[in-house]
Amino acid sequence: MSNDEIFAAAYREHYWAVSRYVARRLDGRTSEVEEVVAEVFTVAWRRRDALPATPLPWLYGVARNCLANAVRGYGRRRRLVDRLGNDETAHGRHIVDSPDSEAPGAWVHEALNRLSPADQEVLRLTAWEELGVEEVAVALGCGSRAAAMRLHRARRRLRAEIDRMCPPTAPKERSHG
Repeated sequence: MSNDEIFAAAYREHYWAVSRYVARRLDGRTSEVEEVVAEVFTVAWRRRDALPATPLPWLYGVARNCLANAVRGYGRRRRLVDRLGNDETAHGRHIVDSPDSEAPGAWVHEALNRLSPADQEVLRLTAWEELGVEEVAVALGCGSRAAAMRLHRARRRLRAEIDRMCPPTAPKERSHG
């Protein structure tokens, strides 16, 4: 199979997985997701002669880099817009959540968001992208032992964060009567 055919097969097989990976990290901002996914596959096209036999973890690694670049760019644009005074508050668009608008499981996302970006990423790769430790190592660009240790530590920190947010309640005394 030629490099072009290998790329085409990887694109067909993994486009939606990469799209979901990016969308989860950009909270579904559609136009931004499409831009990042296009950049991921542009990089893959340029490096099609080096695509690994199992390309998905490698594509996730490329997506991580493209996301980092995109987020930096969005931050620069946002600061520019703020300096120009063209933000939502200047146009009276205030969004207020009602007290009951919390989505189910939001506390888990809140605990996850309190972790470092590196911890968040290793947990998301295993939970959302369903990668094994070997594949996580490829996506993160490290060895499998390092990936396993990062995952172990991230899980421990997530557990501690959840415990801080939701301390166990004291057991109720039983009345004997």
